[in-house]
Amino acid sequence: MNTMRAAIFRGPGKLAIEEIERPLPGPGEISVNVRAAATCGTDLKSYRRGHPKLFPVLPARFGHEFAGVVEVVGTGVEGFEVGQRVVAANTAPCGRCWACTKQRPSLCENLEFLNGAFAEQVVIPAAIVARNTFHLPDSVSFASAAPLEPLATVVHGMAETGMQLGDTIVVNGCGPIGLMFIKLSRLRGANVIATDRSAVRLQQAKEAGAGQVLDLTDLATTADRAAAVRELTDGKRGVDVAIEAVGLPEVWEQTVECLRPGGTAVLFGGPKAGSRFSVDAVAMHYSEYTLKGVFHHTPEYTKVALDLLSSGDLDGETLISETRPLEALVESLEDMAQGKGAKYLLDPSLPA
Repeated sequence: MNTMRAAIFRGPGKLAIEEIERPLPGPGEISVNVRAAATCGTDLKSYRRGHPKLFPVLPARFGHEFAGVVEVVGTGVEGFEVGQRVVAANTAPCGRCWACTKQRPSLCENLEFLNGAFAEQVVIPAAIVARNTFHLPDSVSFASAAPLEPLATVVHGMAETGMQLGDTIVVNGCGPIGLMFIKLSRLRGANVIATDRSAVRLQQAKEAGAGQVLDLTDLATTADRAAAVRELTDGKRGVDVAIEAVGLPEVWEQTVECLRPGGTAVLFGGPKAGSRFSVDAVAMHYSEYTLKGVFHHTPEYTKVALDLLSSGDLDGETLISETRPLEALVESLEDMAQGKGAKYLLDPSLPA
């Protein structure tokens, strides 16, 4: 067949599965039959508000977390063959700009993006084939590998924490990203406190390894929420490491206020444009806080994330709330917005 089903984004709130021409890979590219594609928070935000960086031109293909099987190999491609199981990240750095030469590829000025995973087939751009696409071991299911990209960003975040064996940490926000931080922090040997306003997400945090969970529903102010976290720490001093996994300025402030003197805050969640947050300058000075913003991933962190899945230390399927057909994409994004599920896996082979 020369056509296939694919999600097409035409602007905020305008997303549908359409029949389009089946794409062919160009030089350096590979075409992959999608076996599993996962929803994420960025998909939801883009569906509702658009995303000038991801979708500078509309209409556009949609979706970027996936795993599948190589269907067609473009000219000049080395290392990949038809029939191989593969997984790819959603970007690749250029390797040439100032950020790349400073060994900061997550800040690359020329990131090559991939869109189009919510479809029967997706073409991986040449730069991503060369730098950020990997063979998927038979031991790792397509469903487990589909969320590789967000796991790679969390691996990046973990690298910035300075977390040590026995540290007490807090993860503020227990969505999929927060759950991954909890799992990796437990692997690092940390004692984890998890906070959220959802009983369902707090239960998932317990299952992910959090030793203590804190429901913030009845705590009105940022100061109250941070104080409740400090109450759970040694000497009520605060945590060694605080991780923000929500993307709201008030949670950024709460995260900083949870710290012990000398502690580190990793401010991970992406806030909307124009957001600002406040820091107590006196506390920042006299308590020697370290605040770190973390964005995106790198090929190195993507490989580490895949190694974690391959080793069995992590299973990406535990992040999936339900598997649905491709035609349930919009419904799944709406369910995410209402907190009915964390991530949904879309399988193009399932009947609508």
